[in-house]
Amino acid sequence: MTTETLITNDKHKSLNLGTLVIFAVLVLMGAVIAMALSRQNQTQPTSGPAPDFSFTTFDGVSYRLSDFRGKVVVINFWASWCTECGYEADDLQSVWEYYEPTGEVIFLGIAYADNGPRSLEYIERYGITYLNAPDLGTRISEDYRITGVPETFIVDQNGDVAHFIYGVTNRTQLTSIIENLLAKEAIQ
Repeated sequence: MTTETLITNDKHKSLNLGTLVIFAVLVLMGAVIAMALSRQNQTQPTSGPAPDFSFTTFDGVSYRLSDFRGKVVVINFWASWCTECGYEADDLQSVWEYYEPTGEVIFLGIAYADNGPRSLEYIERYGITYLNAPDLGTRISEDYRITGVPETFIVDQNGDVAHFIYGVTNRTQLTSIIENLLAKEAIQ
């Protein structure tokens, strides 16, 4: 083999390896973009199994959503900086206080993209006594594909999403949904 042949062969090898690397990077980028677009087109779960998740409350107690199977669970995504969240805070607390003694309903507030001290100030300002937890890394919000706050999911006794409320909820609406779920369970 001549020196010229060796140089030509080396160029083809590096060109082929370089082409493969570029091709692999492009395929990977395409897959990432496709996944992002697919996720962007997904909407919040409005029926079917509620995404299960673990959380630790601001009081330091750990739970899983599935720990509350057999109860109606109201999951409210909120943030201290959200004006609309403040509009519904008193109604959420009031409905919680009504159902708390029955033990059939659990309320869970998830602080979305908020810092601890501001979240705790919000909880204190509105006198919220139901479970509240930070959404560290927004992993719970991502599972529920929220698009903003407030958003509320009502999970039935079987662990399925029964209702989704985009925006501010109120006492009448929430009580009606909960009563229907409790009545349905009583009939079964």
